[in-house]
Amino acid sequence: MDIASLPENTRALKQLIADLLVGHETVIAEREATISGYKADIADKDQYISQLEEQVRLLKALQYAAKSEKTRPHHGEEQYSLFDEAEWAAMREETGEAAEEPRTEVVPHARRKAGSKPIPEAYPRVEVVHDIPEQDKICGCGAALTRIGEEVSEKLDIVPAKIQVIRHVRPKYACRTCEGVEDDGPTVRTAPMPPQLIPGGMATAGLVAYVVVNKFVDGLPFYRQERMFSRLGLDISRATMCNWALQASRACGPLVDALHKEIRSGPLINMDETTVQVMKEPGRKNTAKSQMWVVCGGPSSTPVVLFHYDPSRSGKVAEDIVGNFQGYLQTDGYAGYNALGAREDITHLGCLAHVRRKFHDVLKTGSKKKAGTAETVVNLIGKLYKLEKQAREGNLDFEEIRLMRQEKIRPILDKIKILLLARGGSVPPKSLLGKAMSYALGQWDRIEAYLQDGRLSPDNNAAENAIRPFAVGRKNWLFSGSPRGCKASAALYSLVETAKVNGLNPYEYLLHVFEQIPHVKGEEDIKALLPWALKKEGKST
Repeated sequence: MDIASLPENTRALKQLIADLLVGHETVIAEREATISGYKADIADKDQYISQLEEQVRLLKALQYAAKSEKTRPHHGEEQYSLFDEAEWAAMREETGEAAEEPRTEVVPHARRKAGSKPIPEAYPRVEVVHDIPEQDKICGCGAALTRIGEEVSEKLDIVPAKIQVIRHVRPKYACRTCEGVEDDGPTVRTAPMPPQLIPGGMATAGLVAYVVVNKFVDGLPFYRQERMFSRLGLDISRATMCNWALQASRACGPLVDALHKEIRSGPLINMDETTVQVMKEPGRKNTAKSQMWVVCGGPSSTPVVLFHYDPSRSGKVAEDIVGNFQGYLQTDGYAGYNALGAREDITHLGCLAHVRRKFHDVLKTGSKKKAGTAETVVNLIGKLYKLEKQAREGNLDFEEIRLMRQEKIRPILDKIKILLLARGGSVPPKSLLGKAMSYALGQWDRIEAYLQDGRLSPDNNAAENAIRPFAVGRKNWLFSGSPRGCKASAALYSLVETAKVNGLNPYEYLLHVFEQIPHVKGEEDIKALLPWALKKEGKST
C-alpha cells in the first residue's frame, strides 16, 4: 500500500488503522494458539516418552532382576536374581549347573558341627568298619590296646530304581474223577484276579504312582521318563504312560468330586488362574490359550487344593467352581471374579501382595522422582507383614489376631490410603506409579475386608503357591495333548497338591489310593481315601 492510496478523510484513515491492528492481533492470537497447541503436543509427547522409558526400565529390571518383593535393608542396594527360587532350581536342573553340595557327615551329637543336620533314623544303616592293623594294636610297652570308643561319620548312599515283576499266580483246579460232569459249576476252578487300577495292563499301582509323581510333583514329562526307563532296560512309551494317567484320573473321579464338595464347606476360598496350551480343542487353534484354575479352601483341619481346566477365563467358570459356597472369597483384581463378589453370601477379599507388587515395579525402574511414594507404601506394607508374622509366631488365636489387626494394622492401612489420596492428583494416571495407586485404591475395600476375621490372610498367596508347581511343570512339558488329557492333569494335580498340604508324602498317598480305589463300593469307601482320613491313621510323613 503506497501513500497515494491512503484515504484523505481522517475518520476513514483511523478506521483503516484500526482494521489493520485488529487483523494483526488476530494473526498474533492465531499464532499464539498454534504455539500453545505445539507446546501441549510436546508436553503430551514428553509424558508419553517418559512412560515408555519407564516401561523399558521395568522390562530391563524384570529381565535381569529377581521377582522377589522382599525389601532390602538399605535404600538403593536392591539386588535381584533372574528367577524366583522354584524356577531357578528348575533351570539349574535343566543346565546341569552344580548346586552347593550339602554337608552329610554326621558326628556324635555332642560334637556336631553347627549347621549340619542328622540323617533320619528311618533309613537303614550299612556299617563299614575301618580298623587299624593288628600290629598297631600293641602299645610300645608291650600291652594290648583296649578299644575305648569309636569315631562315626555317616554318608548318604542311594540304590538306583529297582525294577521287579509281580507274578500273579492263580492255581487251577479240576476233578480227575468225574472231570466235572457231576458238578454244576465250572469244570476248572481258579481264583478271580483282584481288581486292578489298570485292568489288563502290566502296570501296578506302585508303577503308576511313580510315573504320576515324577510328572505332577517333580515336573518330569513323559518323554523324559521314557528315556529313564530305557536306561533301565524297559521299553515304556510316553503314550503308554499317558494312557495310565488317563485311566488313573478316571478311576479317581469320585475322589476328586469329594474334594470339590469339601472345598465348598470351608469358611474361605482362595482362587487364581494361569494359562495352559491345549491341543485339539474343538473350534479353537492349537496356539490358543486356555485356563487352569486353582482353588484352595476347606476347613483348616482338612485343606483342599483343587485344579480345574477350562478353555475360558470367563467369570462363569469361577461361579460354577464356587457353586453354593458361602463365606470369604479371596482373589486378585481380575474382573471375572466381580460377579461372585457381588453375591450377598460371599465377602470378596483382595490381595495385598498384588498391591505391593505394583509399587515394587515402580522401584525397579530406578526412578528417584517417583520412588518416594512407592518406597513409603512398600515400607508400610512391610511393617504390616511384620506384625502378621509376630502374631503367627506368638500362636495367637483367631480372636486375638482380629483384635491386634484392629489396633495395629488398621492405622497402617489408613495411613497408606491417606497417602495415595493426597498424592494421586499429581501423578500421571498412565505412569507405573499412577497405575499402582489406581489399582490399590480400586481394591481398597477388599483389602481392608481381611481385618474382619482372624482366620483370613492379607494376600492370595495360598492360591499362588498352590499353582506354582503347575507353572514350573509347564516349563518342561509346554502343552497338553488334548482336553481329555488336561482334565486328567487337573485331577492328578488336585490329588498330589491336596496330599502335600495335608502333610502326606504324595507318592505314598497315591500308592494307597491306587491300590484301594478299584475296591471302592460306596461313599464311605471314598471318604476313607481322603488325605485327612489317612492322617488320622498315622500315615502322614
